[in-house]
Amino acid sequence: MFFTSVRFVCVASLLCGLTGVDLSAHAADQRPVKGAASTVSGVIKVDNAWIRATVKGQSGTGGFMNLTASQPLTLVGFSTTVAADSELHEMAMDGNVMRMQAVASLPLPAGQTVELRPGMGGHHLMLMGLKQQLKDGDEVALTLKLRTADGKSLTQDVKVPVRSGSMTMTPAAGATSGAQPAMKHNHMHQGPMHEAH
Repeated sequence: MFFTSVRFVCVASLLCGLTGVDLSAHAADQRPVKGAASTVSGVIKVDNAWIRATVKGQSGTGGFMNLTASQPLTLVGFSTTVAADSELHEMAMDGNVMRMQAVASLPLPAGQTVELRPGMGGHHLMLMGLKQQLKDGDEVALTLKLRTADGKSLTQDVKVPVRSGSMTMTPAAGATSGAQPAMKHNHMHQGPMHEAH
């Protein structure tokens, strides 16, 4: 079944694609050396990464990418200097309501591609409290926060292009034609959300 319309009560995640992602990985307690990022192999392969462009005054937007880990990892958050708040988000049905809410972590099985994508039943990065307008063609630096199977903290730096997107939702498998769920956006701000152990 397919939803013919979805109402948003938050910043919507939109459909688009791009190429050209620069990344580097390092232990969480180390600082990357300027100019040396290209010589460090990432623990995660990042493909089709993009951040949706914003209009003037817009406070939040979504980030999307495909992640393929070289070892079992957990994505426990991300950070960026262009936003005051950053959260991992999930969109899932709750009865007839599509809810977008923060999640604490996302497993990344070794060798399996995990999609952070627009649409129902998926995950994405949410950048909130934007400090500037993000224009088509800009590049945003993100730091992915990761945890290994044995509890070690890692980070991986990613430079993500900004692209314009359309108001398109990817329907969930098995949806019924004609259903018109509302969307709610649930924030989780009870202390630090991402905590590596």
